[in-house]
Amino acid sequence: MPHSTDRADTIHSEAFLASLMRRQLRLSIACAAAFLVALLGLPLANYFAPALMATRVGGFTLSWLIVGVLFFPYVWLISGIFIKRSLKLEADEAEEVFK
Repeated sequence: MPHSTDRADTIHSEAFLASLMRRQLRLSIACAAAFLVALLGLPLANYFAPALMATRVGGFTLSWLIVGVLFFPYVWLISGIFIKRSLKLEADEAEEVFK
């Protein structure tokens, strides 16, 4: 059985950190893409479908409903997913090292 210092060296090894960083980069790119879809999608929807975006929903135009009400929870959702999956990636990598 390896000594505790051997495990500490393994968990901080170049291969461990490179693998973790690659997985977190993929996660970051996916979350950034989801954010960019909303950030760029709204102006594009306003440009290409102005009648739809001018539709009234609950006293607001659809465009303002998305910006004023739905955008903030969407960003929180993306953030929550990022944090949860990032912590899971770290835990999975650490578990793999200690097997």
